[in-house]
Amino acid sequence: MAFLLKTAAKHHHHRHLLCRTFIAAKIKWVRDPYLDEVVSKEKNLKPLLALKNLIISAPSKALPTAVAAVNKPHLRLTTTAHNFFHDYPSVFRVFQPKALSTPHVRLTPQAVALHNEEFAVHASPERRQEAAERLAKLLMLAGARRLPLRIVDCFRYDLGLPDNYITGLCCDFPEYFQISTGNNPEILNLELVSWRENLALSVMEKRAMNGTSDFRKGMRIAFPMYFSRGFDLKEKVKDWLDEWQNLPYISPYENGFHLNPNSDQAEKWAVSVLHELLSLLVSKKTERENIFCLGEYLGFGSRLKKALVRYTGIFYVSNKIRTQTVVLREAYRKDFLIENHPLMGMRHRYIHLMNKSKKRRRYQNADFLNKSKLDCKLGNQTVSHGRRVIERAG
Repeated sequence: MAFLLKTAAKHHHHRHLLCRTFIAAKIKWVRDPYLDEVVSKEKNLKPLLALKNLIISAPSKALPTAVAAVNKPHLRLTTTAHNFFHDYPSVFRVFQPKALSTPHVRLTPQAVALHNEEFAVHASPERRQEAAERLAKLLMLAGARRLPLRIVDCFRYDLGLPDNYITGLCCDFPEYFQISTGNNPEILNLELVSWRENLALSVMEKRAMNGTSDFRKGMRIAFPMYFSRGFDLKEKVKDWLDEWQNLPYISPYENGFHLNPNSDQAEKWAVSVLHELLSLLVSKKTERENIFCLGEYLGFGSRLKKALVRYTGIFYVSNKIRTQTVVLREAYRKDFLIENHPLMGMRHRYIHLMNKSKKRRRYQNADFLNKSKLDCKLGNQTVSHGRRVIERAG
């Protein structure tokens, strides 16, 4: 992995327009087993919850298994629907409503109970207000206060929004949101009705306000950095990072596209946007493709990709569960989320229920193997006894 290191800067008339000269310094990428575990333990959780919601939305609270099979790409199942149900018997129950009818699937009583608790969390007035504000802040990061619904959908799960956030949450906050088409009538956008100045304060700025009495916009704020064990940061890179951290902090809710795109200041603003985005998410992580999709739409080009490569003390990219997930390092201590949102608590309980299925399968497989060994032993004893009888008769 190449890290681009600043060796010189040329000052222009404006302090924000700093140009850089770079050399390539090789830095070894070091995996973080704790943050990899954060990603790994949620394997199959997202498709399981999507399938759960599909089942619960049916009038009878049950679906033909064929419907799940048809929706496999949309649900992002990693195996066939039949195998997925079989893998998680603590969550799904396959049955036949009538003799010779097609198989159906419904949730187990334990899964229904968890869903009802999750629904209560989403329905809480306090949580609904928080969700509306998180969604509003995402739209404010867009500058134009609007995003295509396809991009908002990419972040729905990570923002902790309910499945029906458009018809439910957005309609309940008409002073916040509206659906618009913009210049292209075929593309639906979610738009913030008006700028909300009370929300235009980033996590980094809030911390700075708590830590000093003379807070002001554009002051120097350094990002927390945590490196994986075994990561060796060279002295010249440390010096470069110290200089970079000492630059003014421009809020992600300000438009920084007027900055020279090749400047350190523009790069720090791009990092502030990415940092704030991850801070809005209930899990403080999202798939890398979601970030690239948003960045491309907003016009960041390759800057967000470069931020992930250069600032590995702020962001960690995990390659687990067949995707690349960007994790905000400061949000975790080892593999524990510091701010545990109630929805994350619910997701951990779903994971616990999923793991019960794995234990049950292990026990069933062990019982099957033990029974097979016993049958084999009894069979051998029967054969031996038969031989002795034949020998005596002979």
